[in-house]
Order: sequence, then structure tokens, then C-alpha cells
Amino acid sequence: MNSFEYYNPTKIIFGKNQLSKLPQLINEFQAKKILLVYGGGSIEKTGLLNQIITQLSLFEIHLFKGVEANPEYRTLMKAVEVVREKQIDFILAVGGGSVIDGVKFISGASYFNGDPWEVLQRTTNKIFEKALPFGTILTLPATGSEANSGAVISRSEIKEKLAFGSALFFPKFSILDPTVVSTLPKRQIVNGIVDAYMHTLEQYLTFPSDNLLQEREAEGILLTLIEIAQGIIENPSDYRLASNLMYCANHALDGNLRCGVITDWSTHAIGHELTALFGIDHARSLAIIAPRLYEIKFENKKEKLEQYGKRIFQLSGENEEIAKKAIIKTEAFFNSLGISTNLNDYSEDVAFAPAVIRKRFEDRAWTKLGERQDLNPEEVELIVQKSIF
Repeated sequence: MNSFEYYNPTKIIFGKNQLSKLPQLINEFQAKKILLVYGGGSIEKTGLLNQIITQLSLFEIHLFKGVEANPEYRTLMKAVEVVREKQIDFILAVGGGSVIDGVKFISGASYFNGDPWEVLQRTTNKIFEKALPFGTILTLPATGSEANSGAVISRSEIKEKLAFGSALFFPKFSILDPTVVSTLPKRQIVNGIVDAYMHTLEQYLTFPSDNLLQEREAEGILLTLIEIAQGIIENPSDYRLASNLMYCANHALDGNLRCGVITDWSTHAIGHELTALFGIDHARSLAIIAPRLYEIKFENKKEKLEQYGKRIFQLSGENEEIAKKAIIKTEAFFNSLGISTNLNDYSEDVAFAPAVIRKRFEDRAWTKLGERQDLNPEEVELIVQKSIF
């Protein structure tokens, strides 16, 4: 088992009817002026926004609406202006991973002197050194952003999507009420299932480790998601199913699964480029790339693919045959949820993508990715090419 450090200071408040705890949670930070950040307005329609405002009647509240599904740099910088102008001392993110990621950026950029995009570009000596405290009210189980310190931000005018993170960006608290799942469109529920599944695979589908507990915990998440997927899509009001989806998504990326094991994340690195170029939903970009990446890096992953095939899909036969069937089963699971793994189904003009994405990896010197640090830009180009059927 590899040595590791694990730190997660986020307080999780899980279950029904937890909003009454909100004033007390924020009072711990002596905050008076709150910026409440949300997305397209679904919380207005469901009444959640009014419930939150009622709970925060003793605070000075400023609303910031309009964070996109892939949070945009320009939009978030407008929120930074509000923070500075109104002297905000606490931010509350109400939404899914996109809103929460956006708030992480706002919390750091508000104190940054200069262009915060340089931090995401990993420009030398450009880092976030301070961040406003923030909490979250989760409305979409998917990314686990409510319990980790990372975020991904888009900048559509230059077609880039970049990640950042540090211990500064753990939420102070996150309220997780599974009843919100009943208000979600089918597409968002499906995306949430695939997000959680892929976050787990990025930390599991590498090569066998001797951290037996972590491997079984990852497999538990994968098996649970497969078990509940069709049921929660058909009946999002089922509290048992909704609770398990929300907990799986949270546990998949709260930092626990990476402890003592080697992780990958190259599917994410490539998938982010598809989102930047074509606006593809994050989860769907991962579903497009993952099967093709597993095929190209089969020799690296075949031992773990075999274990995955046996334990998750109960496959039998020759070892290499099981490993190959496990890739087919994974893709079939995504397809069963209504997700296409063919890049052609997302845009009419995709032929340029393989070469462009290869060039971006070369320009950023991303030449050693994956669990064995041997995924190169040429292979990235081939993976994207094979995603075009």
C-alpha cells in the first residue's frame, strides 16, 4: 500500500429537512454579507431559493444568478466584482458541481491581484494564496465537488477548460438532501450516475494494488450505481435510491478512494477538451473517451480490467478475454442509460478534433499521463480518432 495523507475538513450534513441548520453553520464564520450563487433558476421554480432566503433573514443577502453548466470565466469574474464591491464575507453555492466549482474560483479570484486565469494556466509564481469561506447546498449529485478541493473552469472564447485546486477550496460545509433528486430532469440524473461511475474508475481502473479496502470500496460504488441506475431514472422520488445515488457521487470524489493507490485521470484530461471544443456535457465526454482509452492502453490496464470484469460484471473465461469484455460491458452500461459513446453524435464537424487535442497536449507539455505516466500526445490523438465512428 502506498503512503498517503488524507485531509478533508468539509462538514457533511446529509438527509431531509436540514436547511434549518444553515444560519448556525454560517454564524461559525462571523459572516454578515452573503453572496448566494446559483445557476439557471431551477431553484426559483422549486421554491428552494425562497426557503434559503427565509432561513438567512438575519443576513445581508446578494444574489448572483447564471453560472453555466460549464462555469464560464467571464461570468465568474462578474461575481468577483460583486464580492469586492459589496465586501462579501461568505459565499453560498446552491447547485451542482458547476456552481460549486464556480464558487471555488470566485472565492480565490476575489483575493487575487492580476488575471486569475494565469493560475489555471499554471503560470510560474501565480497561485491563489487566500480564499473566502464558502458553503454549499447540493442540488445535483454528480461531481463530488461539494466535498473536495478541486474545480474546473471553462473559457469559451479561447475554447479552453482548465482545472485547479488546493486545500483552500474545501467547502466549510455541504448540505446534501436527497429529496432534490426528484426535481431533476432525466438528463441530469443520467449525467450524475456516469460522473460518479467515471470518477470511481479513474481511481480504480489502473493496475492491481495491495490496498484491498480501497479496491472493495470502489467496487461497492460501481456495483451500487449499476444496481440503482434504472430505478432512479424511472422513479427519482424514491428516497432510498436517491440517497444512494447522492452518497455514491459524494464518496466517489471526496478524496477517500485515492488513498494508498495509483490513480489515472487521463480520461478527464481528454474529456475536458471535448467539452471545451463542442460543449459536450462533462459526464458524456468521459463516456466517449473511456472505452477507447482502455482499448489503447489495454496492456497497462488488462490485469485490473480482468478483476473489474469478474467482480462487477461476473464475467468468466480466459483472463484477456474477460478484460476485453469488461470494456464492452462498460460501454454497454453507458449506452443503456441513453448516452452515446460516438463523438459524431454530438457535432457534425469533429474531424479536426484529434489533431487539435494532440496539439494542446503537446503545447502544455502533457506528455506523461495515466497511472504509468506513459500516455503521450500521439496516443491521445488516436483515442479521440477512435471515438469517431
